[in-house]
Amino acid sequence: MSYTLNEAAKATGKSKTTIHRALKSGKVSAIKRDNGAYAIEPAELHRVFPPVPAERNEERSIRNDTEHLRDDQGTLRIQLETIEKERERERQQLQETITDLREDRDRWRQQATALLEDKRPRGFWKKLFGN
Repeated sequence: MSYTLNEAAKATGKSKTTIHRALKSGKVSAIKRDNGAYAIEPAELHRVFPPVPAERNEERSIRNDTEHLRDDQGTLRIQLETIEKERERERQQLQETITDLREDRDRWRQQATALLEDKRPRGFWKKLFGN
C-alpha cells in the first residue's frame, strides 16, 4: 500500500511541502498517477524520513481536531449572529407593517362610522327632487 502526499506527511511528521521538495529533488522516489497524485512507497519514504511514533501522530491528530472544532465554533457563532440580526430586522419590518395596517383599519372604521351616523332623512321624494 502506498502513501499519498498527505498521508506521507502525517506518517513522518513533516509538512506536505517538505515531502514534495524531497520528491522533486529526487531524495525520495514516487509514482505520479494520472490524476496528479503521488503514490509513495512506505519503505522509500522511511528510508529518508523516519516514521513518527504512533503516540505523537495521535497527539497531532487530536490537536488538529481541536483546532478545527474551535474554527467551526467560531464560524457557527458568526452564522448564528448573522441569523439573529436578520430575524430582528424581519421582526421590525413585520411590526411596522402591523402598525401601518392598524392605522389603515382605524381610518376605514372612522369613515364607515361617519357614513353610518349621517342620519339625514332620505325620503323618496327628497332624493328625487334633491330637497
